[in-house]
Amino acid sequence: MAEVVRAALVQTSWTGDKESMVKAHEEYARSAAAQGAKVICFQELFYGPYFCQQQDAEYYEYAESVPGPTTERFAALARELGMVMVLPVYEQEQPGVLYNTAAVIDADGTYLGKYRKHHIPQVKGFWEKFYFRPGNLGYPVFDTAVGRIGVYICYDRHFPEGWRALGLAGAKIVFNPSATSRGLSAYLWKLEQPASAVANEYFIGAINRVGIESEFGDNDFYGTSYFVDPEGKFVGEVGDDHNPELIVRDLDLGLLDTVRDRWQFYRDRRPDAYGDLTKP
Repeated sequence: MAEVVRAALVQTSWTGDKESMVKAHEEYARSAAAQGAKVICFQELFYGPYFCQQQDAEYYEYAESVPGPTTERFAALARELGMVMVLPVYEQEQPGVLYNTAAVIDADGTYLGKYRKHHIPQVKGFWEKFYFRPGNLGYPVFDTAVGRIGVYICYDRHFPEGWRALGLAGAKIVFNPSATSRGLSAYLWKLEQPASAVANEYFIGAINRVGIESEFGDNDFYGTSYFVDPEGKFVGEVGDDHNPELIVRDLDLGLLDTVRDRWQFYRDRRPDAYGDLTKP
């Protein structure tokens, strides 16, 4: 397994329709591959708008099966490019049973599985309980061509338990695709993921879309996507806060051993003392 992994994130704005969004992300993937990236993650609900600013059943039409048309299309591209892909999509398990999901495709085009967002907000501008059931597939970690990776989606990032579960399962890189707006969570954006990377001793790729999707509401998505290392340091520059951007960075996985030898957080945790934390 390569000690240094070149990884990519995509932050972009809504183009107006699903097909053009899919095509745009195919081009982002090709550009990342041309720069040597071996793994890429797109933003939350990548091929659509962030429709959760409203509560309207017409947006259920964005949901599809996983695996399904989009995962199959990008599996072919992953195979062509030799790139691991994390695809955050709107999943329909069956009519009326819908999830906020991320599919993981290996570099040979193999569908490895999916993560379903666990924590579902229901606050102004983020009416997600209207659209999604809470995830029920646990916190899977996927063995890929670039090593063991995990996924946590947007609002999940406010809850430390899933971050830790992914670390215990051996994740070396965790991707957190998001849709989060200026003025609401901005003060947390550059705090939570670096702190979680330190606490759990792995790399995190934090992705946020950009732009104002005025036909769906007035949330102003502020981008600033980044990779952060297990010492809490940004890997290269943070993404732009207004414009679409492809972010490609080298992640030195050798740093994980260095940090874990320095801080024995996994050795010294006390699960025997945490039972009350799981009580409602």
